Amino acid sequence: MKPLKIAFAALLVFAVPAVAQHQQTSHPKPPAHGPAPHRGAPAAPAPRRNNAQQPAHPTVPHVENGRTWVGHDTGPNDPNYHLDHPWQDGHFSGGFGPAHVWRIAGGGPGRFWFNGWFWSVAAADIAFCTDWLWDSDDIVIYEDPDHIGWYLAYNVRLGAYVHVEYLGM
Repeated sequence: MKPLKIAFAALLVFAVPAVAQHQQTSHPKPPAHGPAPHRGAPAAPAPRRNNAQQPAHPTVPHVENGRTWVGHDTGPNDPNYHLDHPWQDGHFSGGFGPAHVWRIAGGGPGRFWFNGWFWSVAAADIAFCTDWLWDSDDIVIYEDPDHIGWYLAYNVRLGAYVHVEYLGM
């Protein structure tokens, strides 16, 4: 019985630092819902914009305080997000919002996947995801209320998002 107690004590000694280290890693919390439909005058199309609100803020589209979608204000007529055949590969049905966090399993901006579903980043947004880890980042998918056929992939680690097209299973 004594060796069992010693083994348990040793396990605790090694587990505490691991738990503490895990808790120190703080990622932005995924927003509870996607952006509201755009109202008002559209901003300049995304590739020509710097989305930083202040000097220290990200220059890529991002979510402030888990609520405000910064950079999603070009309106529904943005030519960068026009698709001739929206949803040609079907609609994504895996679940939306923070209750559904997906780990990217491989690929790159042109074609990536998770859980057997395939996606592609909008050409206009490729520059916004250069620091994504295409084999391990966690993302959350939201429906895009303004751009027909597009979804928004929110990177949990970075707090940033890009427009993505669902390519099917």
